[in-house]
Amino acid sequence: MKKFGVAACAGVVLFCGVLSAQQTQPAKPCPPEGFSGGFSHGCPQKQFANPSDISAMMAALPDKPMATPQSLRHVLVLCTARGWVHTSIPLAAKMVEYLGDKTGAWMTTITYDPAAINAENLKQYDAIFLDSTTGQFLDDPNNQTVTQERRQALLDFVNGGKGLVGIHAATDSYHTSPRPAAPGEEPTTAPTGTWPEFNQMIGGFFKFHWPYPTLIQVKIDDPNSPLTSMFPARGYVIVDETYTFAQNSFSRKRVHVLTSVNYKKMSAEDKAKEPAATRRTDGDYALSYIQRVGNGRVFYEAHGHEENVYFRRPFVAHMLAGIQYALGDLKADDSPSEK
Repeated sequence: MKKFGVAACAGVVLFCGVLSAQQTQPAKPCPPEGFSGGFSHGCPQKQFANPSDISAMMAALPDKPMATPQSLRHVLVLCTARGWVHTSIPLAAKMVEYLGDKTGAWMTTITYDPAAINAENLKQYDAIFLDSTTGQFLDDPNNQTVTQERRQALLDFVNGGKGLVGIHAATDSYHTSPRPAAPGEEPTTAPTGTWPEFNQMIGGFFKFHWPYPTLIQVKIDDPNSPLTSMFPARGYVIVDETYTFAQNSFSRKRVHVLTSVNYKKMSAEDKAKEPAATRRTDGDYALSYIQRVGNGRVFYEAHGHEENVYFRRPFVAHMLAGIQYALGDLKADDSPSEK
């Protein structure tokens, strides 16, 4: 697993499982220009994808939309990362842009400035795409009024009938960090949310991920949904950094689950890599889901860490479907998975 801020590979499994975007890291050398396949902390945010990655991603783009747009749609991609900074962020942004261009489903604006999230500016958009945003990505640390205005603008945007899409680290936002454990010990506390309205709107918050590379078997929870029509009904396998959610932050009583970790098929060895303090007691590890929030629509996909994930045709088609659902153009059953 390529990480900056981790001293030795032998310590990656536990270290990665307990740290979050909000936890301060020791200073480490920043990655060189062109580095990909991981993330950094406290380093300048990369804003340009590697040309070879863009070419591979473009080869995976569908030729047409999943549904005919009801009107000219506009999507705002927000790339602000205040904690861990994923190198895949600029590639994911380009995926959204080129998906819209090639299929004609929407037009795209990409920004790394959270100031774009304000009531006036958002009037021109139909959906916001949170591109592995981490930490308190909307907040202005020097102006609480501005912070509250941005937060309210996002909530009003979705509740008022617009769309929100999150990928990968969009759920590693607005939560505390577990108490750091002593060497050789597991953490004794799980994270808690710090912005409940957002935590519920995005569907949950990060608590752990299996170390990369771990082969994950994915289960299709709703094979009848147009958002999973690109996957075989039997499921599929993926090697990526797989995010999971804190026990009390995610619930099928609130969201409609599309895909999840096939936890029953996971080896005992891989299950044991997750610290007991953060392990879900229900074995329910959702990966992608949709939900209604007020009059708006939300789609989230937990994978998207590694650049090569964006080279997979089914994954890119899944993102197209999710964005079109959030825009209101692709109709799908979004009732909670558990009544």
